[in-house]
Amino acid sequence: MIPRLTSHLAPASPAGFFERLVEAGFSGDAESRAGARTVYATDNSIYQLEPAGILFPRGADDLKILAKVLSEPAFSGMTITPRGGGTGTNGQSLTSGLVVDCSRHMNKILEIDPVRRIARVQSGVVKDQLNRALKPYGLFFAPELSTSNRATIGGMVSTDACGQGSCLYGKTSNHVVGLRIVLADGSEWWSRALSETALAEILQRQDRIGEIHRTVDGIAREKRERIETVFPKLNRYMTGYDLAHIRQPDGRFDLNAILCGSEGTLAMIAEAELNLLPLPAHAALINIRYNDFNAALEDARTLTALKVASVETVDEKVLGLAKTDIVWNDIGQFFPDDAASPANGINIVEILADDETELERKLGEVTAAFGNANPDRLGHTIARQHRDIEAIWTMRKRAVGLLGNVDGPVRPVPFVEDTAVPPENLAAYIREFRALLDSAGLSYGMFGHVDAGVLHVRPALDLTRDDHTPLVREISDAVVALTKKYGGVLWGEHGKGVRSEYVPEFFGDLYPCLQQIKRAFDPQNKLNPGKIAAPSVEPLLKIDGVPLRGGVDRAIGNEIRAAFDNAAYCNGNGACFDFDETSPMCPSYKATRDRRFSPKGRAALMREWLRLLADKSIDPRAEAKRLRRGSSLATLPKRIFNSLDPRNRDDFSHEVREAMDTCLACKACTGQCPVKVSVPAFRSKFLELYYSRYARPLKDLLVAAIETSLPWMAQARPLYNLMAGTEAGRHVMRLSGLTALPLLPPRPLKAEARRLGVAVATQELIEGLPEQEKKRAVVFVADAFTAHFDPGVALSAISLARKMGLIPYLAEGKQNGKAMHVHGYLGRFEANATKTARYLQDLAAAGATLVGLDPSMTLVYRSEYKGLWGNGVEATVLLPQEWLAANLDRLSAQPQKSASPVYSLLPHCTERSNAPSATAQWKTVFKALGIPLEIASTGCCGMAGTFGHEVRNRATSEALYAMSWSSHIAGTSSETVTMATGYSCRSQVKAIDTKSIPHPLAIIDALTG
Repeated sequence: MIPRLTSHLAPASPAGFFERLVEAGFSGDAESRAGARTVYATDNSIYQLEPAGILFPRGADDLKILAKVLSEPAFSGMTITPRGGGTGTNGQSLTSGLVVDCSRHMNKILEIDPVRRIARVQSGVVKDQLNRALKPYGLFFAPELSTSNRATIGGMVSTDACGQGSCLYGKTSNHVVGLRIVLADGSEWWSRALSETALAEILQRQDRIGEIHRTVDGIAREKRERIETVFPKLNRYMTGYDLAHIRQPDGRFDLNAILCGSEGTLAMIAEAELNLLPLPAHAALINIRYNDFNAALEDARTLTALKVASVETVDEKVLGLAKTDIVWNDIGQFFPDDAASPANGINIVEILADDETELERKLGEVTAAFGNANPDRLGHTIARQHRDIEAIWTMRKRAVGLLGNVDGPVRPVPFVEDTAVPPENLAAYIREFRALLDSAGLSYGMFGHVDAGVLHVRPALDLTRDDHTPLVREISDAVVALTKKYGGVLWGEHGKGVRSEYVPEFFGDLYPCLQQIKRAFDPQNKLNPGKIAAPSVEPLLKIDGVPLRGGVDRAIGNEIRAAFDNAAYCNGNGACFDFDETSPMCPSYKATRDRRFSPKGRAALMREWLRLLADKSIDPRAEAKRLRRGSSLATLPKRIFNSLDPRNRDDFSHEVREAMDTCLACKACTGQCPVKVSVPAFRSKFLELYYSRYARPLKDLLVAAIETSLPWMAQARPLYNLMAGTEAGRHVMRLSGLTALPLLPPRPLKAEARRLGVAVATQELIEGLPEQEKKRAVVFVADAFTAHFDPGVALSAISLARKMGLIPYLAEGKQNGKAMHVHGYLGRFEANATKTARYLQDLAAAGATLVGLDPSMTLVYRSEYKGLWGNGVEATVLLPQEWLAANLDRLSAQPQKSASPVYSLLPHCTERSNAPSATAQWKTVFKALGIPLEIASTGCCGMAGTFGHEVRNRATSEALYAMSWSSHIAGTSSETVTMATGYSCRSQVKAIDTKSIPHPLAIIDALTG
């Protein structure tokens, strides 16, 4: 039994602060519990710093109230740090003060003016969210970045973000028209470019706004020559406090040059007015392969000179990791293996044009330049289709996260990853950079924007090691000197953050000017102190003066880290914060906007939980083994006592469990997280140990036993349907924690199969078949839910198999065990799964083909069953589409008597994210029948196995359904055949919209006569 765990965090903000905020009219949310503070203690950097609390304002008024309360004497010592998507690589949003997160509530697009090409948005709007809204107008917000599906506009402004295509489109600051800011004293200002007349009026003001403008204007005038000398002439010029661009080309004074990239050290951003551009009419990508990465870098200079839109370079390490990622299924054709040698680097060249003729002309000009023989070029491909172009860019965007997807504790980490030098110096600079890392014996990954002179480099370190930790300082100092040698900057793209210690050295005699600016905006140093500049003598943060994540990881130990499914290796890239409701990861975050309820949040909580156990010298693996040897009944009195004991109320395990309870166990993170953080896997391990100390709710017992109880329920079908189908019965079930239960059909699968003469498969039966019959034997492994609640799917499969000339069998009703695994009954799961795996293994060894019916249940055999018997299970249980795609020659459709309807498929989240070729195989099968198949763009339906059947989850479940499924189902008509592969998905549709939609097997069976 694990002990009660107490967080090591100091008390949150000063007593009475949150109460004073509410009293002053603050309408947002506030969080000070240890769990939330743990989640907000990390970003995508190597650092860890726990905040005093987190605030979630609802608008500019809340920001003003916050600033004014912090100006009161009782709270004068408190500081605040704005936070956007939380994906910064240099600790920009980490603080020991208060975090201000505008992404939860301040995420509205306020205005789109397509005539003026201006959008006005709140600071928490996500970039891709904005561009989706702009697409119908033929417009887009140009600055591109790899985190565009979770990066907020406020965060982009604060870091002056940019990425691929910056030579064409520039940085965020190039597209900011106006900023609505709130200063540290609570005053508000719309910052826009000013004419000389307007500026003169403001300079006369005797308030904070006047002082700010006088300070900045005075420095810009008095230090003009030094500014021109110190600030680099780069595409990636200085971010934040950018004195070199105070004056726009037309001469207007623009304070936004100072604010963009200031990382929340000068003001809080409430809203932004943004300049928009027309969407490119036509695009193509030329994908060039090289046998040497340096050759790719050298060639990039030639390609850039051809006036292409952008050139992106990726090294062999990133390319190799991409080949193991979910994205490769969509792009592998564009990066074929070469017989001569493997590709050790690629260049992705973007071509844009206003029409197809111009596009082909530009493509011809670029590819003609390849005529000059370059022995290092292995070949090239061209992507013209929008979906292919997007897929290739997705691979490039995932590069940051992919570098974390390696085995072992030594992993690429960010701290010198965004240097920028003049493009003509890049190849020589990188050669010295690589020599520096090679001399230290380090591996690394490289990718980046070579057209802009920026290459992202992540050395591989294990920051729990005493010999690796000093390398952060040694390498950083060496790289600073190297960038200086080649006329570049350390911080070309990802901001300064903890690296601010190098600011005084870089700016030299201009650093006091930055201090004057900081003092004019924030004289009390309340806004993100320690970053970029201090108002007077206060110190700036140092790269080795902020706690490293490695300190926590060292306490946990490498063996424990490795045993908990990458929870401790989450690098904070935040891919799970994807705003798009149609993407599979992560449904609980999309429904709640609570970062605790995301894979990153749960991984952070799990990591802290493991550390607290380590502090008490407890090995959770040994504790689990001990638990499985004992009797749960014997410990029940103690668990009930612990559940009622008020001393346990502050157990940190409760906060971890709260986050785990909201997980749908859909495994989208397992397939889509670049680092492969698998929440369902470590969640099960946590729940097993948590409920060794506390009593389980009744619904857990019922759900875990569902596969064994369903046959008994079928025998008492009228009684069960009375409980599930009447208001009185549903009320009783809700008391047990369950709801939205489906009804049992009149005849179960077992009886129908017997009527059809379908035998139950055994090893002896299959082995006894003649060889030709054995080759035609197909065993349908029907899960308990499909078999008892939707047996028609299995009957369609049986019918279809016979039409295909195959001999169908049913598998015995062995337990799959998914429900036990989801709820942490791991001992029982392993015992039952081992029996089931042996049975399936025997059938496969006898020569039968095994086919599952429900994707979520079938994929359990490929994931949760791994490791059984030491080496996993060799038998493959095919998904229906895999089976059909392998037997296309046996399929033939009947001629259609009338106009064919539109066929639309809503796939299950688990198969979309964990079986990447699944949807393509369904399209292949329908194509073989002469029918085009549309794959609907949907996210999670919200049911996810038993999740949506639990009372506590029902509101979240229905909210998720409304996000993307509801509109598709509502659009179903007589001209549309809408199908769903998941049983739980079809059950959700029936529960909410009272519609029955078929499994594709039923439709294919009907189409084949």
